[in-house]
Amino acid sequence: MAEARASLIEALGDPVLLVENGRIAEANPPARKLLGQHIVGEDFRVAIRHPAAAERLLPRGESVDTGPIELIGLGGRETRWEMHTGALEPGRTLVHLVDRSAGHAAEKMRVDFVANASHELRTPLAAILGFIETLDDESVGDDRPTRKRFLRVIHDEARRMQRLVDDLMSLSRIEAEKFRVPDTPVDLGELAQEVQCVIAGTDAARGRDVVCELDESLLPVAGDRAQLSQLLHNLIGNAMKYGRAGTPIRVRTAAAPGNMVRLSVEDEGEGVAPEHLPRLTERFYRVEASRSRALGGTGLGLAIVKHIVERHRGRLDIRSRLGVGTTVAALLPTMSSNGNAPVTKSG
Repeated sequence: MAEARASLIEALGDPVLLVENGRIAEANPPARKLLGQHIVGEDFRVAIRHPAAAERLLPRGESVDTGPIELIGLGGRETRWEMHTGALEPGRTLVHLVDRSAGHAAEKMRVDFVANASHELRTPLAAILGFIETLDDESVGDDRPTRKRFLRVIHDEARRMQRLVDDLMSLSRIEAEKFRVPDTPVDLGELAQEVQCVIAGTDAARGRDVVCELDESLLPVAGDRAQLSQLLHNLIGNAMKYGRAGTPIRVRTAAAPGNMVRLSVEDEGEGVAPEHLPRLTERFYRVEASRSRALGGTGLGLAIVKHIVERHRGRLDIRSRLGVGTTVAALLPTMSSNGNAPVTKSG
């Protein structure tokens, strides 16, 4: 019986402890990894080192309650564990720890996202309402230059809200499709040239700085053409905003190991400090918030790029040097590496 119980505890994937008379009698590998390899034989209060756990288990190892309790900071400052206890017999208690850190982090991200989105929408909305109230003042009615200036501000703020809503909708659609792996052949070189032409038509001055350096021998990637077009628009748009005026924006495609294609966009701008790089793909994260808003940014561009790359089962790499510039690269699998039939390049 004891051997069968020990084998069962050892086989479980979550941390499990057997407490006998206040001491750790058995601990499976996940428990030893979390609390230390030396915990067997120790007083449970020393082994677990959490006041909530000490309150739950009496000195003899008996449980005072059977409901789960939350242990915050066990094994790490940001971790959250749920502790379940069950009395096997007098003096013996089984302790089961369930990691709830990921769920808590996801919920925190959701709450932060709603709060940030509300703030981003509230700011232009407040400006619009304020200028409408001013325009309603009879003293402004005959001042055409002032009315025109105020209407321009209202228009700009409304467009800002529209861009934000469009990006929020895009992010929502991409997340809704994240488990559907794209399987349509997409020629990234051809797509890059299409996007370059569109950008040149909408921003003639800066659009001329976009330079495509494409490897035409590459196989198509397994992709969603519309989303990959959005990825290119976002990356080139960022490079146009933050690269120095008149400097080239290089769009490159190249073969990468593992049947991947590397698509990169490089600018020559001020660059980004190393401490900001890990957070650039977070929703609404901005290195310089005021500058980003002034340039028409919503704070969602790179978050959208990250989700598109993840849906394509690719990898995103961001490198930057202060005073030199930034390169954002997406590594995307070709059709053959995604389990599809190989596609040959015609020509």
